[in-house]
Amino acid sequence: MIQHDKSRVVTRWMVTGASGMLGCDLVSMLRGQDAAVTALTRRDLDITDPAAVTAAVRGGRPDVVVNCAAWTGVDLAEAREDEALAVNGAGAAHVAAACARVGARMIQLSTDYVFAGTATRPYPEDAAPAPVGAYGRTKLAGEQAVLKHLPDSGYILRTAWLYGPHGGNFVNTMIRLERQQPTVTVVDDQHGQPTSTVTVAERIIAMVAAGAPAGIYHATCSGQTTWFGLAREVFALIGADPERVSAMPSTELDRPAPRPGYSVLSHGAWARAGLEPLEDWGTALRRAIPAFAAAAQGA
Repeated sequence: MIQHDKSRVVTRWMVTGASGMLGCDLVSMLRGQDAAVTALTRRDLDITDPAAVTAAVRGGRPDVVVNCAAWTGVDLAEAREDEALAVNGAGAAHVAAACARVGARMIQLSTDYVFAGTATRPYPEDAAPAPVGAYGRTKLAGEQAVLKHLPDSGYILRTAWLYGPHGGNFVNTMIRLERQQPTVTVVDDQHGQPTSTVTVAERIIAMVAAGAPAGIYHATCSGQTTWFGLAREVFALIGADPERVSAMPSTELDRPAPRPGYSVLSHGAWARAGLEPLEDWGTALRRAIPAFAAAAQGA
């Protein structure tokens, strides 16, 4: 049986990018558990400023820092890769270096885009990265920086097809389009794992509480589907007719950045750490849908 180090109880959290989709849910969940958490939005902390990062981490003295701050514009990164790299690569390095100075653990959120997306079976955590676009290259740089600075206390959580009620994402878009259009056409030849921000936040808290070993984890929901399959499931869950969703090939899209055709990740690291992987994507979606309605009412 795997033994984890539970001698150090985490009492102080720091979350960067706290106003983002995942950051919002993580901070809310931590506060709901009466955890001491410092929530830093981009206005509070620019992770591309190394002096500011050092001061924030030194002042907060966190036990663990979760870096949710990121350049997430996949297409825009193709034209502005240097700017994306400043956030996703150098920014992550600044946070990792600051964590190393104070002895804090760090959880870095990464992406399926570090892989080529051409596989036919789920990518294991130790598969060789081969990003084909600027966004993936910049996120891989962040991974490498964290593992360099924090070889024994750095965690890489790769996620994909992320959605939540706080921010723009595919599920929110489908709910909006269902109200606005009689039919919706969605790509049906890209395969992945729709993943709820709530599920990822729960897993982050659980892995820290368990003292899971540092390293790379795939934080995606289990199972797989296509964007078309996800759209139909969203329609069904909100009481709309799934037949209003039709399929199209990705070749009909004209986007600057290439999209992975296969973004399915395996979850062996969770089992090796003695932890359950994330729940099935359909289960997570059914659990998440009511929060979208609540967010819409509160908007």
